Amino acid sequence: QMQLVESGGGLVQAGGSLRLSCAASGRTFSGYAMGWFRQAPGKEREFVAAINWDTISTYYADSVRGRSTISRDNAKNTVYLRMDNLKPEDTAVYSCAAGDGYYPYKYRYWGQGTQVTVSS
Repeated sequence: QMQLVESGGGLVQAGGSLRLSCAASGRTFSGYAMGWFRQAPGKEREFVAAINWDTISTYYADSVRGRSTISRDNAKNTVYLRMDNLKPEDTAVYSCAAGDGYYPYKYRYWGQGTQVTVSS
């Protein structure tokens, strides 16, 4: 099992920035691809961004591309998601997940999520 714990969410004004963190434990972090997902009230969970185990390959949803950066520190067993120019439609619970295989990956472990609220 791998445990994933997100942090860094909160209330931010439109146009602001946040950096979310996801700390992993329990399994070899560097062997997994990591992804961020979000779920807004009344909507299905959607993909936000992913990064391969090698820290080189990254992928983004169109809705966040250009204003978000996913990164990871394998020495700290942590993946990050920095989001800039936040919009009210970014309001959601953001969760990280660990996956294997090839993109779009098969995600096997999930965190509980952290709330991001963007006020207009």
